[in-house]
Amino acid sequence: MTSRRYDHLWTRIPTALPWAAKLGVSTHWRRHTTLTWVERNFGYGIARAYAGHTDAKGGSTLTYIKGVPREVATALSALTGEPHPLSR
Repeated sequence: MTSRRYDHLWTRIPTALPWAAKLGVSTHWRRHTTLTWVERNFGYGIARAYAGHTDAKGGSTLTYIKGVPREVATALSALTGEPHPLSR
């Protein structure tokens, strides 16, 4: 899916789903909500990896807090209810 198509889709969603318009659902809202859920259920390091954050800005602790692909796959599987070949 191209970024243009994705943007167009999120322009249409609030007009088709009144609850989405009321809550202000957007791409950023979905990302924030998903990452919050992953962090609460699997921890900060895995949420950081799930988000694709790889920079070490923010202090030396962030150098050591990392999620591995297996953990990210497990979080995705738990979120979607679908099996993932890399999850536990």
